[in-house]
Amino acid sequence: MSEPEKNVAEFLTELGLWWKYESPIYLLDEKDRPRIWTPDFFLPKFGIYIEVCGSEDFDYEYREDVYRKNECRIIFLHYYKEQERWMKFLVDSIQGTQEVRNTYVENMLIAYKSKY
Repeated sequence: MSEPEKNVAEFLTELGLWWKYESPIYLLDEKDRPRIWTPDFFLPKFGIYIEVCGSEDFDYEYREDVYRKNECRIIFLHYYKEQERWMKFLVDSIQGTQEVRNTYVENMLIAYKSKY
C-alpha cells in the first residue's frame, strides 16, 4: 500500500467506514473485452469504489470511461493534486453519490405508485 493509500485507509477508518483493499471487480472494456481490475478501496455499505490517483502519468480518463460504461460508482481521488483538500473531496463525493441514488429510488417509487 502506498503512503497516500495508507492515509486514505486511516481516514476511512477514522470515519467508521468498513473498507476492502483492492477488491477485484469484473468489467467490460471499451471493446467489450472482459477485464478484472482492482481499485484501491471498496466501501461495501455504499457500493462505492475509490481509486487513489498517484500521478499524472496514468490514464485515469480511460479508467473512468470504462467504469462509467459499466455503471460502477467510483471516486477518483487525485491525491497528488489535492493534498490539502482530499478529505473534504472524498466525503463530498460519497455524499453526492448517495444523493444521486436517493433520486433514483424516489423516481422508482413515483413510477410504482402511479401504476399500482
